[in-house]
Formats: sequence, C-alpha cells, structure tokens
Amino acid sequence: MLTPLALLDKRPGVTPAAILRNWGWVFLGNLGGALTVAFMMAFIFTYGFNTDPGAVGAKIASVGEARTLGYAEFGAAGWATIFIRGMLCNWMVSMGVVGAMISTSVSGKVLAMWMPIMLFFFMGFEHSIVNMFLFPSAIIMGGEFSVMDYLWWNEIPTVLGNLVGGLAFTGLTLYTTHVRTAPKRKIAAAYSDATLARTN
Repeated sequence: MLTPLALLDKRPGVTPAAILRNWGWVFLGNLGGALTVAFMMAFIFTYGFNTDPGAVGAKIASVGEARTLGYAEFGAAGWATIFIRGMLCNWMVSMGVVGAMISTSVSGKVLAMWMPIMLFFFMGFEHSIVNMFLFPSAIIMGGEFSVMDYLWWNEIPTVLGNLVGGLAFTGLTLYTTHVRTAPKRKIAAAYSDATLARTN
C-alpha cells in the first residue's frame, strides 16, 4: 500500500525497481517465518512426526483442501473469487495499518488494528501471509492437495488481490483525497511558523 504512494509522490530514491525489491524481500521474509512456524506447529501436534496430528491437525488439513481444491471446482470463477477475497482482505488490513499509524494512543492503535483484522478473519477473506502458514501446515498434516494446488488455487490470486485491494481501496483513495490539501498544509505551517516567530 505505502511504497507505490511514495513513488507517486516522487520521493527521493523511490523507483519501481526499489519497490519490487522491497516487496520481494518482504515476501521472502514472511514466507520463511510462516514456514518455520508451520513446521514447529506440526512438530508439536505430532510429537516430532511420530503420531497422528489429532483433531486440530485434521481440521487444518481439511481447511487447506477446502480452500484450494474447493476453489478449483469452480475454475475461473473460483480463481476470481479468491482474487476478490484477497482484495477485500487487504482493504481491511491496510485500514488497520493506517488507523494504527494515525492514532496517538496505545489503546487507539490496538482498536484500530483489531477491528478490521477481526472482520477479515470473520468474513473468510484471503490473506497471503496467513496462507503461507496455513497451507504448508495443512500439507504437512496430511491435506490431500499439492504445493501447485496451493500456489495456483490460493497463493497467487491471493497475493494479486492483496496488492490491488491495499493499493486501490486504501492507498490511492487516501492519496487522491489528501495530496490536494498538501499545498494548503504547507502554507498553513509556514504561516504558523511566521506568527510564532513574530510573537517570540
């Protein structure tokens, strides 16, 4: 959401290549962390892969199947459904980020983050980072779908939907409504500084 706005605002050093590099490192970092936690959780549920993962593991596996093969049953419509769920998800997540950034108290930041993230979980939207943990966990714990099923029928459309939703619904909306007020804010700030200097 944020880095393309810096490009639009012509911030020094911000280029398309730099944005892609940033997204790439963030993606890899999140993937590494999610896979590590998925492995550790699977290890815990199976006592070091020596027992059946139990009811919780079976549920995670079934969720993974439903949210890959379940979409695949509907073909292009399923792919579009994931994409739109990804858009709506990152709209919520980005609103949480913005709310936390503008809040001036800890309680305000917590509430601003909690509400939209609670909504995206409750409404079953798709978040690429959450899915980096959920689907590898499901595969490890016996989910009957492949890595390619996960990538094509969830992660790829979710990532694309997250990018579009965060940028279009939150980032560009904020940018287009606030960039026009920037000159007025600068003038007002300069006027305040001049007034303060006179009074001192």
